[in-house]
Amino acid sequence: VWDRVRVPDEALEEARQIPGGWHLVALSEDWCGDAVNTLPVIAKLAELAGWDMRVMSRDDNPDLMDAHLTNGRSRSIPIVIVYDEDFNEVGWWGPRPGEIQSWVMNEGLAMPSPERYKHVRRWYARDRGRTTLAEILDIFAKAA
Repeated sequence: VWDRVRVPDEALEEARQIPGGWHLVALSEDWCGDAVNTLPVIAKLAELAGWDMRVMSRDDNPDLMDAHLTNGRSRSIPIVIVYDEDFNEVGWWGPRPGEIQSWVMNEGLAMPSPERYKHVRRWYARDRGRTTLAEILDIFAKAA
């Protein structure tokens, strides 16, 4: 996925216009299909924008994970936590873009897992990271 990621010029320009030094911490695991589709996009943006990004194991960091539960109860991943230059948390994102998360939580849960995952994979292939980038950049815009 990393090799195919293309950050649109306008997204990169928006990222470069955000003042300050930024740090991102992603909680993930190798088996997570959502992480495979979103973290390379976020990592590419971070690299091009000059932001620090680290990926940590969800299972090795339960304290950090439990502070960022999906819907207040689920250890869903990936979770990307955004810190300012003084390492103050300013927001977090995850576990997947809002549009597909809403679909999964409503229609998707009524489907058998193989069909649900097929739909999610198709959505990621069509979206090509655009929604993920927009949602991450929105966190920065609100914090800056």
